[in-house]
Amino acid sequence: MQTTPTSTCASCGTKLADQAIELLNSTCFCISLESGALKQALKSNLNAPDVFTLIEERCPTLFSARPVFVSNSQTERMAQVIRAVESVVALPAYREQILSSAPAIARHDPGGARGVFFGYDFHLHEVDIGLIEINTNAGGAMLNAVLARAQHACCAVMDDIVSTSATAAMFEKSIVDMFLAEWRVCGRDRPLRTIAIVDEAPQQQYLYPEFLLFQKLFQRHGLQAVIADPSELQWHEGILWHGETAIDLAYNRLTDFMLESPASAALRLAYLDHAVVLTPHPQAHALYADKRNLALLSDPVRLQVLGVPQATQKILLENIPHTEVVETLHADRLWRERRHLFFKPTAGYGGRAAYRGDKLTKRVWQDILAGDYIAQAIVSPGERVMGTTEHPEHLKFDLRYYTYDGVVQWTAARMYQGQTTNFRTPGGGFAPVYSIPDADLASGMKANERMIATRGVPQAT
Repeated sequence: MQTTPTSTCASCGTKLADQAIELLNSTCFCISLESGALKQALKSNLNAPDVFTLIEERCPTLFSARPVFVSNSQTERMAQVIRAVESVVALPAYREQILSSAPAIARHDPGGARGVFFGYDFHLHEVDIGLIEINTNAGGAMLNAVLARAQHACCAVMDDIVSTSATAAMFEKSIVDMFLAEWRVCGRDRPLRTIAIVDEAPQQQYLYPEFLLFQKLFQRHGLQAVIADPSELQWHEGILWHGETAIDLAYNRLTDFMLESPASAALRLAYLDHAVVLTPHPQAHALYADKRNLALLSDPVRLQVLGVPQATQKILLENIPHTEVVETLHADRLWRERRHLFFKPTAGYGGRAAYRGDKLTKRVWQDILAGDYIAQAIVSPGERVMGTTEHPEHLKFDLRYYTYDGVVQWTAARMYQGQTTNFRTPGGGFAPVYSIPDADLASGMKANERMIATRGVPQAT
């Protein structure tokens, strides 16, 4: 590829403006999570030193020291996919088809709640984009707000793309506004007062530090917040209680998506009686997060039958890997094609019981055939080079788009090694995503205008 002379980053030597995004991700070490910055962000800015201690002790690989770069055109393309999915889910024919076979509680009217923190997860590999999953209780948003407060750029050419404390504060306010909006759209005519952050054995959850950050965020905005196991909730005289506190809204982090566990009984009754705003809720999971939906969204025949416009079909079919429900009728074909497929349980989460086809054993294959699985064409994850130019380390990454009511709120990367994201990889974890204008990638003019001397040399992490 022919290139033109451009400014070069004095820290790492990467020609910022004329290199492809892949080269920025493989050669640029210009932005880092400066040592002590995260602690400062939690201790001083958020008054949460206890959370930093907990992160150090329990999940030291929760944050990555380097960001991921994408181009503006890639960012817009992924936003188009999200809008396309949302437009299909809004179709009465789609909703009727999905909910007709869903559990009864998924057909219950959620009272207007849209569902907080949807997570659209993408793989980005060279020119290929693949929506690999949709989640309706995506974790990590508050952690990424803290990361944005702490991120540091070591060369001035990158200053205008690095998130600032002000940007992070705006995101945090938008989070509170989202919960207030959920309260309003459910027709409540008095102020929201109490929120329960609900998950099974919350103190044992890997992302428990995030629950504490949410609690502190709500409290800073005048809302009482408790962190609770669903079994700690009681349904009494038309009110959901946590001890002596009446709960207005339940922020649902459970993986008991249909509230089927006996421990969820009180929450289920309160939800069915419209006595509590539950967000996200079972209907959202059925419409968005059941992985069988990806088979519909990547099937041109079924999209045509639903009346999906051709332009929307094109976006979906080009950017959602072909997916099908695993059936014994097609077992022989799927086994032959397994090296190009990824197998996931339809109700799975967090990469549990998910398998790359080229790693399958015959025993695991029989388990897949006996279970409820989808087979998804593999779109390779992106790759980010960590460390330094002298000691590089290659990590995979995916991109998570946090959305509310179809609007993108924040984008984060998750860096890892192995089959799926696990937050156990040294150097991996959540990472900020920086979108680079395509013009800057094609021309060196802006870089030439902005470049000044570097403020430091990145260190190995």
